[in-house]
Amino acid sequence: MTIVITGATGHLGHQVVEQLLARGVDPSTVVAGGRNEDALAELAERGVRTARIDYSDPSTLDDAFVGADRILLISGNEVGKRSVQHKAVIDAARRVDATLVYTSAPKASTSALVLAPEHKATEGLLEGSGLTYTVLRNNWYTENYDDTIRQAASTGTILTSAGTGRVASATRRDFAEAAAVVLLSEDYAGEILELGGDEPWNVDELASAVAEVAGHEVTVDQVSTDEHVAALQGFGLDDGTAGFVAAVDANIADGLLAESDGTLSRIIGRPTTPLKQYVGELLGG
Repeated sequence: MTIVITGATGHLGHQVVEQLLARGVDPSTVVAGGRNEDALAELAERGVRTARIDYSDPSTLDDAFVGADRILLISGNEVGKRSVQHKAVIDAARRVDATLVYTSAPKASTSALVLAPEHKATEGLLEGSGLTYTVLRNNWYTENYDDTIRQAASTGTILTSAGTGRVASATRRDFAEAAAVVLLSEDYAGEILELGGDEPWNVDELASAVAEVAGHEVTVDQVSTDEHVAALQGFGLDDGTAGFVAAVDANIADGLLAESDGTLSRIIGRPTTPLKQYVGELLGG
């Protein structure tokens, strides 16, 4: 069986390849694809096949998918272009009749989450594709808060407009393990899996975890969405990025990332990585 991992130059894709190899998959049956093949050199040295994959260049998809049995479509990072790019991947997968696994967003078909529309559109394309597929609706990556955690450890404060909203985050390793399990199993065909961390947390709990590791108090500065945007712009973020960050916090405040039913931990066969453990590892505590 040949398994193609798109986006393997990114953190999640690379970890999925690592998880497949850790499970004894023959490296020669794994194709790690990305726009920069040089970034895949370390995997190539271990026997993994590599390929240039650019979602905006269908010819690279056809070349990379030759002989593919299963394909992991890791959602692209070019917001606003992803629906078209994902369609190109789905069309290429249809040409080789491969099973597709797609990384989506929580409750993508019904959520008001700022990132949901393109995922909803992609899920719709999958539904009409005729392919066998599985959707992994990944919640937030705990790594998304790396800068926040480091800044909190340094400055003793966290700026947020998320209120008391909770985040059912998990680490990329947690999600990568789930993707590897699904790619190697027949059990999840046709399923839409809502994946999140076992213990949803709020910003106060994040501040507490950082304080415990850093050894000093960390306070939370709760502001309105408009105040948050203005503050981020003052820190040098462009208007689009500042608006996006504040919009995500507004979504969190509305509870859109709060739910987890334990599906992720059941798939990987262990508890997801606790927030305090992750903070400790990141800060070297």
